[in-house]
Amino acid sequence: MTAIDETQARRWRLVLGTAAEQPLGGLGSADDEAMDRALSALYNTGDDQSSGKRSAGLGGSAPKVARWLGDIRTYFPSTVVEVMQRDAVDRLNLTQLLLEPELLEAVEPDVHLVGTLLSLNRVMPETTKATARMVVEKVVREIEQRIAAHTVAAVSGALNRAARVTRPRLRDIDWDRTIRTNLANYLPEYRTVVPERLIGYGRKAQAVRRDVVLAIDQSGSMASSVVYASVFGAVLASMRSLKTSLVVFDTEVVDLTEQLSDPVEVLFGTQLGGGTDINRAIAYSQSLITRPDDTLFVLISDLYEGGIREEMLRRVNSMRESGVQVVVLLALSDDGAPAFDHDNAAALAALGIPAFACTPDKFPDLLALALDRGDVQAWANRNT
Repeated sequence: MTAIDETQARRWRLVLGTAAEQPLGGLGSADDEAMDRALSALYNTGDDQSSGKRSAGLGGSAPKVARWLGDIRTYFPSTVVEVMQRDAVDRLNLTQLLLEPELLEAVEPDVHLVGTLLSLNRVMPETTKATARMVVEKVVREIEQRIAAHTVAAVSGALNRAARVTRPRLRDIDWDRTIRTNLANYLPEYRTVVPERLIGYGRKAQAVRRDVVLAIDQSGSMASSVVYASVFGAVLASMRSLKTSLVVFDTEVVDLTEQLSDPVEVLFGTQLGGGTDINRAIAYSQSLITRPDDTLFVLISDLYEGGIREEMLRRVNSMRESGVQVVVLLALSDDGAPAFDHDNAAALAALGIPAFACTPDKFPDLLALALDRGDVQAWANRNT
């Protein structure tokens, strides 16, 4: 057997379990055996050992789970660790164990774990809340480092383009663009360009140039989107040229704008799960809009409406017709294609409001395009 064949056989043996040992051969190292034990603890039960079927089998003891978490971090890369942790929570009903501080300290933090912790926020004992907050804060800071610079640069560029004027003050003239615009007026005998049209930027005062309203569906399926949207909201709120509002909703609407300086506070102000009343959220968001032509409204929802559907569609169309730039995201996450209400998405598209999913890495460019009143539908066709 060649080295390549041996490697493939080893991998298949780890995937398929002990039932595959006879045709594929045994595991040759202590590390492989430790990896196999970690996989078996999660995916094999005692009843299934003889058949080799992978199914839930990890015991519900916090010390045992903590040791297992340490093992998988030793033998698997972080991307695999996140998948196995998610499987342990989803398949083995370990959510109650996540309320124990010693277990939380052993977990590899990621966006999905944050979503699980936020869903447990109301039942979390005081002894666990400090540890949970540290886990959430670590993930939030990592996301901020990943998206903040790109978001600020993209949004600032869009706002600067929007502020360009054709009768600028002398100190606000964009000489490079002015010269390019007037090249047809070049006078060879004087070796100069006659600037018949001046291009410049509006005065860089601290005046708010655009209003942004983020409305986030906090139903359980939107957990990752809630995390990312909260961090984006905090980044946007840090920009003085924007007035940013953030509301979260299920059947109730909660305005978290005052907490935007700290996205961790925003997240702990959410309550994942429950029903959904999009119509009510849009009605509240309309009350925040005072400058329709200068406002961007971003609705992040899977569009499963528990409120009055016709009223929801009427409101969002009224918002669009008043001059508001409306963007509907079915998800703001890296989780792949989301589940969503296709009928409502089609109804919005018929109103000229495309609904699509967006990854966090692409969201800054979408924001910039929307603030610049570009073609969002064309962007979605190219990027989703």
